[in-house]
Amino acid sequence: MALVVFNQKGGVGKSTIACNLAAISAAQGLRTLLIDLDQQGNSTRYLLGAPVGAQQPTVASFFDQTLGFSFNPAPPADFVLRTPFERLDLMAASDRLDELQVKLESRHKIYKLREALQQFGQDYDRIYIDTPPALNFYTRSALMGADGCLIPFDCDDFSRQALYTLLANVQEIRADHNAGLQVKGIVVNQFQPRAKLPQQLVQELVAEGLPVLQPYLPASIKVRESHQLARPMIHLDPRHKLTQALVELHAALA
Repeated sequence: MALVVFNQKGGVGKSTIACNLAAISAAQGLRTLLIDLDQQGNSTRYLLGAPVGAQQPTVASFFDQTLGFSFNPAPPADFVLRTPFERLDLMAASDRLDELQVKLESRHKIYKLREALQQFGQDYDRIYIDTPPALNFYTRSALMGADGCLIPFDCDDFSRQALYTLLANVQEIRADHNAGLQVKGIVVNQFQPRAKLPQQLVQELVAEGLPVLQPYLPASIKVRESHQLARPMIHLDPRHKLTQALVELHAALA
């Protein structure tokens, strides 16, 4: 199963959610891959502790080879790195993704990631794709090839307005390019149960019939420590309330 974690609004926890769900999948015995399509590389740094070196393969290397012609192109697996966590692999981000985007669009390479995902499906039980905060070439490529989409939501009215546009865009891609694409659900992040506005916003989303997932992920300063130490929550503090919420969320997606 390949899941895209996407929201056009930045700062909603895409990388944190993608990496922690991937780490839980791997910790539970599933062969897991995370693909980092965001040139900021937050997921890459989270799982490796640092950006990749100049000689290491990245997702940009994979896309770059699709622009050339070869009778024997390297398989997608050649662009995957091992992480320090057992059963968790990474296709790392690169700051070259932005410069490649125009070339990839002009050469109509939009389905190359879907082809790679089909091959990865033979080697991995779960694939998570962290996307940039924009509906650009890379996000569309991911949505065209994935089984489902997770939408982080940070209990903000601006996020709510953007949510409707996002859902419409996903539905359009489903109708035109990927009939199997499902919105797996809206992940409520940084939820503060004692604050009135977050409760009200989430209740209204539920009342509208939108696929809001349980549990809601609580706000926690512990996740900042997790980022700094490059250790997903399941490895840093398995008993923490946020970790337990993430494990429940992971189970809800099975």
